[in-house]
Amino acid sequence: MAAQWKEIVEAHRRDARETILDATATLVAERGLTGVTMSSIAAEAGIGRATLYKYFSDIEAILHAWHQRHVEHHLQRLEQVRALATDPGERLEAVLTACAELAHHRPDTGLAAQLHRDQDVAGAYHRVHTMVRDLIADAAESGVVRADAAPDELAAYCLHALTAAAGMPSEAAVHRLVAITLNGLRAPR
Repeated sequence: MAAQWKEIVEAHRRDARETILDATATLVAERGLTGVTMSSIAAEAGIGRATLYKYFSDIEAILHAWHQRHVEHHLQRLEQVRALATDPGERLEAVLTACAELAHHRPDTGLAAQLHRDQDVAGAYHRVHTMVRDLIADAAESGVVRADAAPDELAAYCLHALTAAAGMPSEAAVHRLVAITLNGLRAPR
């Protein structure tokens, strides 16, 4: 019975935490990162501020947890996109397009930049870099991508170039950026 109770309590804690992070996501989308307060999160989540403080010590802790979850969702999205295509060139294009689209939709604020300096984000960037590097190596092996530069170098080129998507005015501009980036990878004729 004690084990069941412990499982019930843990499930409730996970659900409450997810509700808080969902409320944070909603508020960030509506108000931006700097427009979110402990009071607004508690109200959006349908809980009291005292309950909110049982889960998170301050707004920075909530934003950090929300951002970690957000980054993990992005990584899962990239994994899904990679898994959908079978051809090495198509896989690479799909993942680079998804990277650019994610960068395009990222909030461009000082707090966003601060959150992106986090150690967890560095680990996520490494995972993305490794994924793109491996896709480039596969595409180079099939002759689609140039083989005169190391896949690590080409992955760094791609990811750096695609950060410009954050400032693009439209989805069409983002897709042109991806096309230009892919042209830089093409095998010389």
